[in-house]
Amino acid sequence: MRKRHIPLAALIILLAASLACELAVPAATADPNAPATSIVQTIAARQTEAARANPPTATFTASPPTLSPVPLPSLTPTSDFTATPEIPLISVSVDTHCRTGPGKLYQSVGILLVGETAEIVGREPKGEYWYIRNPDQSPEFCWVWGNYATVSGNTLYIAYISPEPPPASSFTISFQRVGNCKVWWVDFRLTNSSSAAFQSFSLTMRDITANTTASLEANDFTQRDGCNAPVTTDMLIPGGAVTISSPPLAANPAGHSMSASITACTDPDLKGSCLTREITFKP
Repeated sequence: MRKRHIPLAALIILLAASLACELAVPAATADPNAPATSIVQTIAARQTEAARANPPTATFTASPPTLSPVPLPSLTPTSDFTATPEIPLISVSVDTHCRTGPGKLYQSVGILLVGETAEIVGREPKGEYWYIRNPDQSPEFCWVWGNYATVSGNTLYIAYISPEPPPASSFTISFQRVGNCKVWWVDFRLTNSSSAAFQSFSLTMRDITANTTASLEANDFTQRDGCNAPVTTDMLIPGGAVTISSPPLAANPAGHSMSASITACTDPDLKGSCLTREITFKP
């Protein structure tokens, strides 16, 4: 077989075209960091794709606040307060008798003078009299009326004292007679054996046989004198005696069983010191 040979002129043309192509494309400048940059960019791209596929979930852990204890104020114990009570004292604006009991029926054993003071040690339940140290010293204690008195100091702890009863013989009553002038009545005799005057009285009389009752109150002592004008006495003085008449009666009480109760008082209107006496009788 005959070998084919490329003509010299054709070879020359091919070489010339190859050189022309190499001259038309400029040569690129080589980057020494290109390999490293390419690696970094590849890693970053893969991390971004992984983050988009699995987004991170944020986790919050709440921690309770730490509270510091508030210190309590310190308390300093103090001693109990004990008040020293003031001594209760009494003075008067008028010279006043100090008696063995709360009332005019009792004996006077001293006088509290204007300008004097005395210690109060008790009081009577009605609150009208004070039990004090006797300004005249004997006996040690006595009762003074509070009408003219001024009290100072602490009276909160003053005790109530029940006084002794008044003398039993302060006054007596007795039936005297039956009177008549168009109406009937009964007379009684009152005798005062006390050291005080009586200025008022009350009388309640009952006719037990007839089952009737009559009563009166008065600030004087009045006696009917038959058909004459009544006789009136202002007060029953110490050591004195008076006759008093009952209210009018509907019939003659002679022979009837009767009872009477008389209360005599040292002040008008049945006030002050009062005593009651009772009697049964048959006219």
